[in-house]
Amino acid sequence: MSEKKLDEQVKVKTWHEKHKESLSIGQKIADGLAKGMGSWGFIIIQTILVIAWMVCNIIAIVQHWDPYPFILLNLLFSTQAAYAAPIIMMSQNRQNDRDRIQALEDFKTNVDAKKEIEEMQKAIARIENEKLGEILKAIEELKK
Repeated sequence: MSEKKLDEQVKVKTWHEKHKESLSIGQKIADGLAKGMGSWGFIIIQTILVIAWMVCNIIAIVQHWDPYPFILLNLLFSTQAAYAAPIIMMSQNRQNDRDRIQALEDFKTNVDAKKEIEEMQKAIARIENEKLGEILKAIEELKK
């Protein structure tokens, strides 16, 4: 089997892919909710629903299910906040873990690159010294 085919079969996973695969269903749901609740789409939809709620309760002729000052609406917001805050914090904690893992991987890469650069500099210095020695010998031979 050729090297190219072997490389295609053995796919190296990035740290992000490994981390994503290790998440539980609950963690994936929390990340999805945090992503959704932190979007403009969520804010726009929630604003439309709140305005509709208020308009329906202000102009309702027959029945006001939540009259001004909209206590039921405030209760719904409180309940939403009580559940949203811990879910968002769980997602943020996982983001901190991802950032820490990425920083560690970057550090390892930088250390490896530094070692390679130092080895290359030593090799170049050794080659320069050898060539310089050869040049000096050639100059001395020319002088004779």
